[in-house]
Amino acid sequence: MIHYSLRCEAEHEFDGWFRSSADYEDQRAGDLLTCPLCGSRDISKALMAPAVQLAEDKPASATHDVALLGERERKIREMMRNIREEVTRNARDVGPQFADMARQMHEGEIERDSIYGRASADEVRSLAEDGVEFYPLPPIVDETN
Repeated sequence: MIHYSLRCEAEHEFDGWFRSSADYEDQRAGDLLTCPLCGSRDISKALMAPAVQLAEDKPASATHDVALLGERERKIREMMRNIREEVTRNARDVGPQFADMARQMHEGEIERDSIYGRASADEVRSLAEDGVEFYPLPPIVDETN
């Protein structure tokens, strides 16, 4: 994962985590990045100092949390991948219009259909408060992680 410090056109700074620099560029080009403070989609990388760690900064005895997945956890991971694949194969991707369309379906303004897309934290909170039924998609499971 790559960590970027991001900034919107209103100079709000926030963090973003991406699988790669290409993933950041794809999301930016696809207008998928939004400022969590003002909702702006005009996002760019902010200047940030690189996190360089010198060998003497970290003692040789430093530890890291690690895990070895058992059969039960591997089955759960497989189920999560299958759920995501099933939804994305059989539902319509409505992108950033998800919250608006889900609300319209909930209120009977448009025909109910299977959709998926993206929603901000504020949109998710508002949908939940209004009783709109939706489910977060399981994350994409990376087999090497």
